[in-house]
Amino acid sequence: MRVALNFNLKSQLPGKGFLTGAGSKMAEEESQFDEFEQIDFLRDRHVRFFQRTLQVLPERYASLETTRLTIIFFALSGLDVMDALHVIDRNIMIECIYSLQVLPTSDRKINLSRCGFRGSSHIGIPYSTKGPGVFHPYDSGHVAMTYTGLCSLLILGDDLTRVNKKACLAGLRALQLEDGSFYAVPEGSENDIRFIYCAASICYMLDDWSGMDIQKAIEYIRGSLSYDNGFGQGAGRESHGGWTYCAIASLSLMGRLEEALSQRELDRIRRWCIMRQQTGFHGRPNKPVDTCYSFWVGATLELLDVFKYTNFDKNRNFILSTQDRLVGGFAKWPDSHPDPLHAYLGLCGLSLIGEPSLRKVHPALNITHRAFEHLQQLQQTWRRSHGSCSRRM
Repeated sequence: MRVALNFNLKSQLPGKGFLTGAGSKMAEEESQFDEFEQIDFLRDRHVRFFQRTLQVLPERYASLETTRLTIIFFALSGLDVMDALHVIDRNIMIECIYSLQVLPTSDRKINLSRCGFRGSSHIGIPYSTKGPGVFHPYDSGHVAMTYTGLCSLLILGDDLTRVNKKACLAGLRALQLEDGSFYAVPEGSENDIRFIYCAASICYMLDDWSGMDIQKAIEYIRGSLSYDNGFGQGAGRESHGGWTYCAIASLSLMGRLEEALSQRELDRIRRWCIMRQQTGFHGRPNKPVDTCYSFWVGATLELLDVFKYTNFDKNRNFILSTQDRLVGGFAKWPDSHPDPLHAYLGLCGLSLIGEPSLRKVHPALNITHRAFEHLQQLQQTWRRSHGSCSRRM
């Protein structure tokens, strides 16, 4: 859905003052891009890029072995966006992901607070897709791996019946701190707004918010709103497109966006995000544009219902300028190495602007609408089943 856009943004939004001054600046830039070179989207090469990502990673990605489950998510969801999941064996991938679930031990007391999904098999836990779990002093779930693991299972069409929901939620509760933020792992780590987003997504997908104290999380998010109307990782930290996405998406999943933030605050956040576009989008003022922010900032604007006021042509041309025409995938910048994160988020950025042949992406959960609809069907089944059990009791 590529459209010509009017950059007199204030007149496009009657009664909204959050874009004052933005339209004139962007109109000046637009004069430099009156003619757009049409760049082809190399779908088949991107499909092969993600196939290779699921088989073997280049040496320069060796340090990412502990987060392999997230790389699997990028590849699977990238294939899903391109409607190309037929190139993989879904059953093998499902079994692989379940083997990374940290399950409770037989007595359930030793490691219940450490459950979830681990990032890979790097510590040598025996391959197993069924319980009970095996205790290992260094084995635990990771909040981001649990998020991407659940997303990946949904993408693959799994019914989540083998997910130990109670254990995942117990592990999640153990990660929340008094200030409302979350650690990534029980041993301690950075704690910030990124992991609140992962926690909110996990609770949303499992249809059970007992895994977190929502009010404390909202207070942390509100405290992360900076003086310039973007969100930082925490209170007093620099505004950033990625953290702003985590804040807005978390509140959207909680159903608390308009309750937690006033209309004036939301309008100012909209303006801050709109101002992140140059050709593509950047994450902070005076930084170069970067492929991934076409999703982080673009999806935020979509959740705030103003993405349509951005320049789709500039955005598309920048994203496509970063694709590797030889091996496929997208890079951070033109003439850089492609990587799974930027390859996937580049596709998501193109999906948001309506690139033909790409599936639409759910802006808050960051999975395709097809996978999201599968989740909704599962949740309806769970609720009917729960209702039946309640009546029997």
